[in-house]
Amino acid sequence: MPDANSLYGPLDPAPDAGWTAAGPRMGFFTDTSVCIGCKACEVACKEWNAVPESGFDLLGMSYDNTGALTANSWRHVAFIEQPVPAGHRTATFAGNPTGGSAGAASAAVAAGTDSASGTNPGVPAGDADVAARMADAGSSTAPDGPGTRFLGMPGAAPPGRGTGAETRTDFRWLMMSDVCKHCTHAACLDVCPTGSLFRTEFGTVVVQEDICNGCGYCISACPYGVIDQRRGDGRAWKCTLCYDRLGAGMTPACAQACPTESIQYGPLDELRERAAQRVATLHGRGVPEARLYGHDPTDGVGGDGAFFLLLDEPEVYGLPPDPVVTTRDLPRMWRRAGLAALAMTAAAVAAFVGGSS
Repeated sequence: MPDANSLYGPLDPAPDAGWTAAGPRMGFFTDTSVCIGCKACEVACKEWNAVPESGFDLLGMSYDNTGALTANSWRHVAFIEQPVPAGHRTATFAGNPTGGSAGAASAAVAAGTDSASGTNPGVPAGDADVAARMADAGSSTAPDGPGTRFLGMPGAAPPGRGTGAETRTDFRWLMMSDVCKHCTHAACLDVCPTGSLFRTEFGTVVVQEDICNGCGYCISACPYGVIDQRRGDGRAWKCTLCYDRLGAGMTPACAQACPTESIQYGPLDELRERAAQRVATLHGRGVPEARLYGHDPTDGVGGDGAFFLLLDEPEVYGLPPDPVVTTRDLPRMWRRAGLAALAMTAAAVAAFVGGSS
């Protein structure tokens, strides 16, 4: 039976689990603002952990070929295409000329230049090659503020879609490499009847597949829908945060492979400080919708060991807006069930005694 404190309230995961000589809690910070959707993290995870291939089934509405976190996809890169940037910002191309009739102004916008000075505020002075490449890709300087640049990827449009000034539309890609959150209050740990799930000395949560009996309790208990059973196997599988690599002082495979450092690994306290600085930087650059998710130790799961910088509401990424550990109310529920059982027993005894007299 887990300690009552493991179900809710303040918690230092590793010491609470019995690790007396535990070091700092380790985790992931995933900065989605620099994710390019390359899926290197997915490949590295599969290769290192010998995760079976999950096929190549396009969803029909996205470039994504995995769709969600599963027993065979411990890292999942979500591709989210937004026709118009969400939030309260002005649409990227709103008010900008899109045809040749506007003459020089249209050419300036297509090249991402300032019509008055002939310079591109988003490109360093003198870097003509960068400006030319932006013009070829159909990029523009966003009207949201000085020195900002459109965050979408119009040059990566699907085949058949034009990317020039005549045919471009307002849209942006949101990409996010999702993973198990390694919750501070992990409901999967609370409900596992075999002890297959355990808390490591790094504060992470790992499934021991050789002990798992396939009951599936952890799957329904997870507030994020992370854990999954493998077909033909029945056991539960999820990210281990490369527990074997951590023990050898190595970086998890996904973070090691990420070319843009979108996935960062390290002591959780340091990552939270770094993430707060990154959000402040993005706000200063005219991206007010940048926010952190899963970083707050006072939230419904006590904060996550893997948290994210998002550029929109959590629901856009398929994340619950206010996750709560599903075992939080178990003690109160069991107390009420016990009182109800006692009341029924007392009523039955009273009826029997009264009837026999």
